[in-house]
Amino acid sequence: MRGVMLTITLMLVGCATTALAGQPEYQKALADAKAAQKKAASVDGEWRDVGKLIKQAEAAAAKKEYDTALKLADEAKAQGELGYAQAMSQKNAGFPSYVK
Repeated sequence: MRGVMLTITLMLVGCATTALAGQPEYQKALADAKAAQKKAASVDGEWRDVGKLIKQAEAAAAKKEYDTALKLADEAKAQGELGYAQAMSQKNAGFPSYVK
C-alpha cells in the first residue's frame, strides 16, 4: 500500500511540474506580445487580431495550457511587429498622381 501511495504522489507531483514547465516562457512571450502591441499602437499600426490573440493566450494560460498560450502569444507578438513595420513603411505614403 505504501508503494502505491508513493507512486500516486510522484505522479501528481510530476503532472504539476509539467503543467508549470511552460509558464516562464509563456510569461516572457506575453510580455513581448504586449510590448509589440503597444509599439504598433503608438504609430496607429495595431492589427485587428492582436488584442484577441493576447486574450486567448491569457485564457489558455489560466487553464494551464501553456503550449497553446505560448503559441498564441508568439502570434500576437509577430502581428504586433508586422503592424508596426507596415505602419512605418507607409508613414510617408501619399496618393498616386492619378488620384489627384
